[in-house]
Amino acid sequence: MTTTKITLRAIEPEDLDMLYRIENDDELWGVGVTNVPYSRYVLHQFLSETTSDIYTDKQVRLVIENEEHQMVGLADLMSFDPKNNRAELGLVVMREHRNKGYARQAVVKMEEYALNTLHLHQIYAVIPVDNESSLQLFRNHGYTITAHLTDWLYDGVNYHDAVVVQRVLA
Repeated sequence: MTTTKITLRAIEPEDLDMLYRIENDDELWGVGVTNVPYSRYVLHQFLSETTSDIYTDKQVRLVIENEEHQMVGLADLMSFDPKNNRAELGLVVMREHRNKGYARQAVVKMEEYALNTLHLHQIYAVIPVDNESSLQLFRNHGYTITAHLTDWLYDGVNYHDAVVVQRVLA
């Protein structure tokens, strides 16, 4: 595993191509909230309308960049609940950049941001039960499985079970 360090930065209009590629990767549809392709126009509108303020948008989407300033993925805090001080964490690392430690580092940086900047009490993620690499990633960061969700994710053909992993930060 490489020790390349990552940075998280705000999403920019120039990231449209990467966003288009990730959002239209049908292999990811089974783990997200959509199973339809997005047009460049819709994604362009998203980029132009997002405020990057989690209190306004109830989510924040950040680009994961490696030391060479390559975009390697996205990290999201979504379903932000300021009353109960929690949010859902979502990560995607593009296929060609997987298994290099980027997701591991992104989890740490998102936790630091959630705790030190947003003062969140907890973070959770919803993970398909058969996504062993994601489950292991979160287990290694102290997350515990707190719920089993039957037929929770629909891939357009079949329903799949998922688990909720949760970590109390403070």
